[in-house]
Amino acid sequence: MVRSGDETRENIIRQAAALFNTQGFAGSSMSDIMAATGLQKGGIYRHFESKEQLALEALDYAVQVMADRFRDALDGKRAAMERLHAIISVFAEIPTNPPVPGGCPVMNAGIENDDGNPALRDRARNAMDGLRALVVRVTKSGIERGEVRASVDPDELASVMISSLEGAIMLSKLYDDPAHVRRAVAHLERYLDESVRAG
Repeated sequence: MVRSGDETRENIIRQAAALFNTQGFAGSSMSDIMAATGLQKGGIYRHFESKEQLALEALDYAVQVMADRFRDALDGKRAAMERLHAIISVFAEIPTNPPVPGGCPVMNAGIENDDGNPALRDRARNAMDGLRALVVRVTKSGIERGEVRASVDPDELASVMISSLEGAIMLSKLYDDPAHVRRAVAHLERYLDESVRAG
């Protein structure tokens, strides 16, 4: 049974994740957090030592929501090409159905905190390491099973896929137009089928 204190803490994290992902860590004041959660400052600090600790846990929450989406998309898919297309499909949904409001939390945290907040930057980098490792692992497995061309460099494919998709998400957010993600997704799907798939 979940205790009410745990529920309050989880609600703070959920609300803060949306706030930080839309306004940024630096752009979100304690007053904003209080307004989003309906709690006074003391009620928030009862659960978190600082705004920084809350931001780290909020990012962890947002990353977990993304991880759940990847897990669901990959569920039941064994072939490498199916799995690579499934990874792309998760990104395809972000403009219209973001994991938390504001778009991709890893990209947002990474861009905002590249210099100003090393702890958040490191957390974002760790999450991106996990995604890159997933693409590399799937690709290597596909090469071993003859599903992916032996000439494909798994690290290069991970860089191209992720940078194309994250860049498209940024453009779609900037222009409030999901067409940019749709175009990147269509291009990558063609690329996978024409240049990555073996045979």
